[in-house]
This record gives sequence, structure tokens and C-alpha cells, in this order.
Amino acid sequence: MDFRRGKRREDPEINLIPFIDVLLVVLIFLMVTTTYSKFTELQITLPTADAEKALERPFEINVTVDAKGNYTVNNVPVSFTSVAGLADDMKNAAKGQPNATGANSPVVIVNADQFAMHQMVINVLEAARVAGYDKLTFAAQTAGKK
Repeated sequence: MDFRRGKRREDPEINLIPFIDVLLVVLIFLMVTTTYSKFTELQITLPTADAEKALERPFEINVTVDAKGNYTVNNVPVSFTSVAGLADDMKNAAKGQPNATGANSPVVIVNADQFAMHQMVINVLEAARVAGYDKLTFAAQTAGKK
């Protein structure tokens, strides 16, 4: 029994437009935030080197520079007066070595303190050039080792 008179009630209608809008927003959100497990990357094949350990170690001259400005050549303290004097000290350290000249010149290893002035290292490099030693390298220590 229907006791209501007058307007007849309309059937409910489901409006799909807001529903579709919400679904599209959720879909876009998921597409943007999804991480993909496979990335496009450049495939590089790096070369490998197989080398045998050198049988003969080259003659080395170790030049050490500390933060106070002191120089040592092969653990022998030397006084720095000029670049030429340091070059003479390096040549004296190389005396007595059979292959200390020419193509077999010694390798000069520069051990500089981290607080040593830049000019002191340049002095060592210039002294090696004056002495005729063209093979130079720098000793380095990683942060983890002391």
C-alpha cells in the first residue's frame, strides 16, 4: 500500500562520470608511483688484463716531504737549500746502482704529507727533472689504513 499521494518518486540513476574520473586518477597515480624492476641500461663489456708480476723491481728513490718542510731521500734526512742541491742528493742516492741512468733511470716516489705545502712537492718534481729522472709517481694511502 502506498499512502503517498502526489509526486511519484523517480528511479535512482547511477552517474558513471565521477566514478570513471576517480578510476582514471587512481590509475594515473599507480602508473607514476610504480617502480619497474627492469631498467634500460647500457651494456658494457670491459676488457680484462692478464699480466704476470714483474720479476725485477725497478730501482726506486723515495723522497719524503713532511708538514714541517723536512725532506728525506731514501729515509736519509737532507737539508733543502735549492732545487739543484736536492737534485744532487737524489743523484747521490742513485749512485752505485747499475741501471741508474738512461732508459733505466730510477722511479722517483714522492711521499708527501697531506699538510705539506704545494711548493715543497713542486721542488721535488723540479729536482727530479734537473737530475734527469723522468719516471715519477706519488705514494697514496687510503683513508682506512693508517
